[in-house]
Amino acid sequence: MKEEWVKYGTKLKLREIKELLDHLPRSSSVAIISVDQLQKELFTDSGAGTLVRRGYKLFRSSSIQDIGAERLRAMLREHDDDVRENRKSASQIFSELSQTPYTVYGDEGLGCVAFVSHPPDEVPVLTRLVMTRDAAMNHVIDNIWGMIRKDYRRLVWTSRADDENRAWHFEHADGSFTRNRRSLYYYGIQDVGEVERTMRQLEEKGRIERAYLPLNMRRVPSGTARGFCTYTHASTKLPQQGRESYTLGRRTYATTAEPKRVALIGARGYTGRSLVQLINAHPNLALSHVSSRELAGLPLDGYTKEQVYYANIGPEDLKKLESGRSSVAPPDAYIMALPNGVCRPFVDAVREGGKGKAQGHGVIVDLSADHRFDDAWTYGLPGAFATASQLYSREAIQQSKLISNPGCYATNTQMLLAPLLPYLDATRPPTVMGVSGYSGAGTKSSGKPSTPGERPVTLPKLDPETLHGAVRPYALTDHIHEREARYHLTKLANGTPVNVAFTPIVAPWFQGIISTASVPLSTKLTAREIKQLFEEKYQGEKLVEILPHVPEITDIALKHGFKAGGFQVHSSGERVVIVGVIDNLLKGAATQCMQNLNLALGLDEFAGIPMD
Repeated sequence: MKEEWVKYGTKLKLREIKELLDHLPRSSSVAIISVDQLQKELFTDSGAGTLVRRGYKLFRSSSIQDIGAERLRAMLREHDDDVRENRKSASQIFSELSQTPYTVYGDEGLGCVAFVSHPPDEVPVLTRLVMTRDAAMNHVIDNIWGMIRKDYRRLVWTSRADDENRAWHFEHADGSFTRNRRSLYYYGIQDVGEVERTMRQLEEKGRIERAYLPLNMRRVPSGTARGFCTYTHASTKLPQQGRESYTLGRRTYATTAEPKRVALIGARGYTGRSLVQLINAHPNLALSHVSSRELAGLPLDGYTKEQVYYANIGPEDLKKLESGRSSVAPPDAYIMALPNGVCRPFVDAVREGGKGKAQGHGVIVDLSADHRFDDAWTYGLPGAFATASQLYSREAIQQSKLISNPGCYATNTQMLLAPLLPYLDATRPPTVMGVSGYSGAGTKSSGKPSTPGERPVTLPKLDPETLHGAVRPYALTDHIHEREARYHLTKLANGTPVNVAFTPIVAPWFQGIISTASVPLSTKLTAREIKQLFEEKYQGEKLVEILPHVPEITDIALKHGFKAGGFQVHSSGERVVIVGVIDNLLKGAATQCMQNLNLALGLDEFAGIPMD
């Protein structure tokens, strides 16, 4: 309120908003948005509107008693995995913490608590970080982390490798180790020799459980420093010229202080914006180039890691960049977010520029339909068909540099039909009706601004006003996603033709697809048996959820996965109807691209992707 710009009407509005939030539940918020953007902006805190939430008072204390031992004990019993699973008691945690000087950080409601042990002249260790879901969603943890970063220029902490917040840990660390499903993270320790000394000191003094330390790797002397990466699975020896060698696991994802660099070609549309948001939150990726002919020279909005400007990058520019003849290093990967039929010269340029390079060209993920029917490219639907065929397994994506991102409708259709492939009636093809928000129709530019330096406005090709609040079927036959689903389902059925009748419909909401599949069966099945097929097919898939009810758009808009439900069988037992939902801009485009990119670059598949 003391800022110079807070005065007159603005000050009055802020006072009224504060008074309102003081009397509402903590989870309440006030949105200040444009009326014509109401439908798009009201339900998200990442849009163009202004969102005001009630703040959280934070504290730091060197005494558990001052905070309230019983309050802390109750919080740990409910939210700490070790305490809930009886591996440790709250009293044990307090006793271990009291062995050295310590500080407890948290918020007044104890939604998030962090314990830091900091003996004199030793590296501080974050011994425990516990948070509620609300605290994570309301960024309380980020505010507490800001306090910790100010207090300690170096820090070490640990978590289990399957921690649901592992992306947060990677994002805030300079480096990490993973071994035996345990991960250790650190920041502020840049020299590898110092890292190794620190780890040995932590082991000798018993400040970190040995299971978390990477000191049991078999060493092959060569007189130089160790490189630190994250590896798991079967043992493989990886010799490196001029460096030490270790017996490590086959790569699943690597963690280094240097992020992988990504060039986004075609960044003006809705999918481009979603990709920028995901990369901005990604712990191991950074944007090196963004290309848009109409926005060239303007700064990229929504990206906070560094200042990036749009450029008009053509095929020849890409060839020069990838070959190393540019003034900057080539990116590690290229995302082609271009319209159908436009991508090929850009892809050819990258491939040509990479000729003669020892590692070949960078990874290319094509979001258009140009390569979805090209068997030289890997079709990137990770995990969905691994049990039915190795064609689209994660291993295939990890080993590929040419990845075709599936279409949004085609993704939803294939996810709905894949578990039923052995039971389809070849004489009666399934019928799928897909209804998508109008963002799926794409964007158009408002044209050249009248004022020099003004940013062109991106507009939807269709909007609720154009649709008059109704739905509009289009491309009633032979939609490209119909052909795409048919082509890949046939390959997954070992060449047995799988026909699909598909009709797309555009609706007056902004984003999200709901598809209804009516599937004739060759064998009578019950609803329970069909639901079980889906549960077995997608068991362990983090971005798939099988619902007990018919899913709706509200279940999936702004979410990153696929959800299916309904499972109603006709009285004859020979036809089932299933409903599936995805967000066309996320799992139907940007999120799926991020999964493919992570796998191809050797990163954690779900890094940078919020787990809904």
